[in-house]
Amino acid sequence: MADLQTVYSFLIQCGTYYIATIDGDKPRVRPFGTAAIFEDKLYIQTSNQKKVFEQIQKNSNVELSAFDGDKWIRVSGKLVRDERTEAKQYILDKHPSLKAMYSADDGKTEVFYFESGTATISSFAGEDEVINF
Repeated sequence: MADLQTVYSFLIQCGTYYIATIDGDKPRVRPFGTAAIFEDKLYIQTSNQKKVFEQIQKNSNVELSAFDGDKWIRVSGKLVRDERTEAKQYILDKHPSLKAMYSADDGKTEVFYFESGTATISSFAGEDEVINF
């Protein structure tokens, strides 16, 4: 769990991370800001009204990347959709600014967790730190 906390803390410290998905045969990257640990898994949130949701449904292998000014992180793995209301509510509670747009039972809020993931924290000055979760 400590390793997962390191990944989560890095993403939260950066504020914005970028998620890469596949759209047909083209990569798509966009900014995200939601991350949370729920039931010892790393979760993200989106809407089923967005293309990113459709892309994840077609190919659940994604990569996240963020930079804190000194180090960067790449998190890769397979996302799994969690349709439970309590998972959605937990993520929204962790990111209260989303509550102006979403609710756990609005029919459009979606949350995903990494079924398995690998995070690599890198810098120009040191060794990579690899975290499997």
